[in-house]
Amino acid sequence: MTKPKKRCEWAANAGPLDIEYHDLEWGVPCYDDRVLFEFLILEGAQAGLSWSTILKKRDGYREAFSQFDAQKISRYTDKKIERLLQNPDIVRNRLKVEATRINAKQFLKIQKEFGSFNDYIWRFVNGRPIQNRWKTLKEVPVSTPESDAMSKDLKKRGFKFVGTTICYAYMQAVGMVNDHTIDCFRYQTVKKMAKPATRR
Repeated sequence: MTKPKKRCEWAANAGPLDIEYHDLEWGVPCYDDRVLFEFLILEGAQAGLSWSTILKKRDGYREAFSQFDAQKISRYTDKKIERLLQNPDIVRNRLKVEATRINAKQFLKIQKEFGSFNDYIWRFVNGRPIQNRWKTLKEVPVSTPESDAMSKDLKKRGFKFVGTTICYAYMQAVGMVNDHTIDCFRYQTVKKMAKPATRR
């Protein structure tokens, strides 16, 4: 009889979407600008809601927001924003929807300044994922000095919905930190995916 996989506590009794996300994506180091932008928007959209809610709407977000093409989103008109606010497949919060257009514009500025958003965002962990060794979910922080610094810099650059807690959730999602508990079957796998710092 196959022994069941041991997962992080938050995913152990979750729904199929959450389990799939935990098993395939969460904590995997991401270096792709489009995906990094997608997670930045989705984590901001999650504020005050559960991540499960956002996962259920993820396909809807991709469809509504031009597959997270920052160039296209930066050119959205006010009329387009109003249409999005009628779309049941996304979180219909005016501030969050308008923040997506704002953040797309700032994202493009960072790409121009640093060559890529990837090169900018990974600086906050010196280019390499932080490997934590948590035994239980209770040990996992909601923010760190790194997420504080990221939040402060993003806000200074004009980004919205980038508080330190959102930034830390973002760091977890894109693999800037490995917050799988050490007994989770994904911990070692994700740890081995870490790349050394480059061009820093």
